[in-house]
Amino acid sequence: MNLMQGADKMREIQHAPVLALANVESAYGPVKAIRGVSLAVQRGSIATVLGANGAGKTTILKTISGVLDPTRGSITFKGESIAAMDPAQIVRRGLSHVPEGREVFPLLSVRDNLLMGAYTRRDRDGVARDMEMVYDYFPVLRERAAQDAGLLSGGQQQMLAISRALMAAPELILLDEPSLGLSPKLTKDIFEIVVRINRERGTTILLVEQNANMALNAADYGYVLENGRIVAEDTCAVLREKDDIKEFYLGMKDNGVRGERRWKKRKTWR
Repeated sequence: MNLMQGADKMREIQHAPVLALANVESAYGPVKAIRGVSLAVQRGSIATVLGANGAGKTTILKTISGVLDPTRGSITFKGESIAAMDPAQIVRRGLSHVPEGREVFPLLSVRDNLLMGAYTRRDRDGVARDMEMVYDYFPVLRERAAQDAGLLSGGQQQMLAISRALMAAPELILLDEPSLGLSPKLTKDIFEIVVRINRERGTTILLVEQNANMALNAADYGYVLENGRIVAEDTCAVLREKDDIKEFYLGMKDNGVRGERRWKKRKTWR
């Protein structure tokens, strides 16, 4: 390979999405949960997948992180196929998953939960430095470091779950419904920190969320998922102005279309 070819290859790598799904399908037994999903997440960006409960958002994240094996399609992370790879191997490659419902270890202390997030690492100095970093993002975790995680409030457990993912020093975080069960104020606080993590650390984030308003204001690019299929995608700035998004996800209903059936309106997305 000559110098020109090498430079072209480097530019191609730099501009390639850090995560790409192509025609991915996953199922729970005989029930197909996602159908031909294709999406891409650019390095250093926040991408979001919007959709109602049961649309298949969580299934997408579980399939990416190896919790579920895809039945069809390809998943590449940093140019390498990770489809059906063991979850621990995927974590070692730089991808962390913050699951829906937080799933902290309730009988372990906050500090030990954070150390569990760093179990794949061998750089002790880096682990200690990142422990301080997450305490700076979420000071309440420093105050509660010796407390059992199960005694934290819901919002504090969400902070811990995000911090535990950060302790793996990931390049990409999959963040599943961070606003679930939280008050509007706590949701705002969590999203502000998520954006800070992305902007300050350059961590790429794929966010799935029912709170479309918060997600569209935090993310750069968005996908709309219905019944396991992507029905719309664009920059979040554009999606926020679409009539369908305003009516069905932001609660901004146009008086002129009150009598129009919802299924008719959705046809404009295709």
